[in-house]
Amino acid sequence: MEFEKPALSFEDQADLLLARGFCADRAELVQRLQATNYFRFCAYAWVFQDGDRYQAGTTLEQVWRLYTFDHRLRTLFIDAIESIEVQVRTQLAYQFAHQHGGFAYLEESNFPNFSSEADDFKKWKSKVLGQVKRSVDPKGAEMFVVNYFRDYGDQHDRLPVWMMIELMDFGATLSFFRGVSVDIRKELAKTIGQPEEVMLSWLMGLHVVRNRCAHHARLWNWQSGTSVKRPNKRKFKEWWQPTMSKDRMGMLLTICRYWLNHISPMNTWTARVFELFDQYPEIDISKMGLNENWREHPLWALK
Repeated sequence: MEFEKPALSFEDQADLLLARGFCADRAELVQRLQATNYFRFCAYAWVFQDGDRYQAGTTLEQVWRLYTFDHRLRTLFIDAIESIEVQVRTQLAYQFAHQHGGFAYLEESNFPNFSSEADDFKKWKSKVLGQVKRSVDPKGAEMFVVNYFRDYGDQHDRLPVWMMIELMDFGATLSFFRGVSVDIRKELAKTIGQPEEVMLSWLMGLHVVRNRCAHHARLWNWQSGTSVKRPNKRKFKEWWQPTMSKDRMGMLLTICRYWLNHISPMNTWTARVFELFDQYPEIDISKMGLNENWREHPLWALK
């Protein structure tokens, strides 16, 4: 079927919403649509729809509050994931260097968990070298890289791993973690008191969320295609009391809280999460996989 819908002016977009029962000042609605793509705006407004029309009394303020809540939720995730990513980088570089040396990260034998059939190491190596190349380009130079090759370039054609790790994006860091030996992964997982396969699962889940945040995509009622693992029920009973949806944002918020409390026990991130939910009591948190008593869950109630 051919798509034949024409492009509409901002004014026509507003009139279409109003004709479907949306309650708003037309000029203000046009202004919002000029700043927020119609398709993006409607992704938040659809929960107020009943068929092709909006429920009686649906207002611009209601939709905009949901939009603002989601924006602030992304900000909280980005803040948490930044700290988690930096901690993983730090531990990866430390453990790898002490086991293999500072320059051995381009040797395939040190990455036994990469798939040779999928050329995982080759792809990762190409990405890492590309990031190093960009870091010496005048358009995006990192001075610590430029200075290193100025001083040591006559003897070294690569950065030590503790420098190189600072150039990695989350995807390359995740691949690094996946590829190294299980022994190294276990050492990293000890820092948060979890099995290495659980830590890997959590990193994969957070990577997906981080990418959505980077593209300003909706989180509130989004269902991830990557389900994270819960730790063993016998040893980690709190992760099963009650069970949280493994592919919803409530679970990933809980992982962030748990991880941050291991990195920095005095952090204020949890208080900011509670403050956000307090300011938007009308938000349907069931769409995040949370129930009304979620703050009493053992993983949230503990100080």
